[in-house]
Amino acid sequence: MGIYKMLPVIDIFDWLHHAWEKPGNQRRMGLILLWIYLAMLTAVELKRLGFYPVWLPQPPSSHFYSIHLAFTLILGMELLSLIFIIPSSLSKSMGKQFEILTLILLRNAFKELASLPEPVQITFENIINVAHIGASAAGALSVFICLGFYRRLARRQRFIESPQMRMHYVLSKKILSLTLFVIFAGMAGQDIWNFIQTGQSQHFFENFYTVLIFADIAMVIIAQRYMPGYHAVFRNSSFVIGTLLMRLSLSSPPLISPLMGLAAALYVLGVAWATNRFSPNLEMSDSTP
Repeated sequence: MGIYKMLPVIDIFDWLHHAWEKPGNQRRMGLILLWIYLAMLTAVELKRLGFYPVWLPQPPSSHFYSIHLAFTLILGMELLSLIFIIPSSLSKSMGKQFEILTLILLRNAFKELASLPEPVQITFENIINVAHIGASAAGALSVFICLGFYRRLARRQRFIESPQMRMHYVLSKKILSLTLFVIFAGMAGQDIWNFIQTGQSQHFFENFYTVLIFADIAMVIIAQRYMPGYHAVFRNSSFVIGTLLMRLSLSSPPLISPLMGLAAALYVLGVAWATNRFSPNLEMSDSTP
């Protein structure tokens, strides 16, 4: 009966999830992102012309930073979608993490553009930045291809037979997701405030992926209560290793980061294939409870 005492909290999560996924709200968020992007472009241009107010936080000097900022905000939206998808499926959650990884790699490529002169010119001084752009773009494409194979391999593996136990498992994951939402909101608010004050970000995505590692461990422990079988424990724990490899990718040097991301994608792809091939209770669907 303990889980039912948390139903008011779970109702909050369901309300937030519904509000976030509502098409009208998604369109409004897209419009807000567009205006932020245009505002940053305008601020950079005003600074270059000498008309930007000195009493406001100073924007960067490169117009390319506007692209970096736009991708950062898009990634924030994708992280929120990841939080809300956790209760539905562990395999879908892992797929969403790889979607975010591809966008982070693309964001890193655009970030390197800010180091190039305007108009863009390739010289011996900035050739390393061009190499970083190519490596990040190639890494994003490679991970995207692995993600396509992963989705084809994703299958439903029913380790919980009791409908009541499955419901309890989903409710437990919703509580965990709501906790992640609160942590996300707190970290995002702190990072935005720091950006306003200093113009610098405090590695928000790297820090949140660290939180995701602990959240995945909590997921494994929660799952242990409802599906203690060896194959379920192996599958869930192996996915945590995938998250860990992604986290290491985010903190690696620019030329190593795409390779680490690809290694994470190949590893999870191998886990999906192996658990599909050798695990019991396999069903042809990817909606794991």
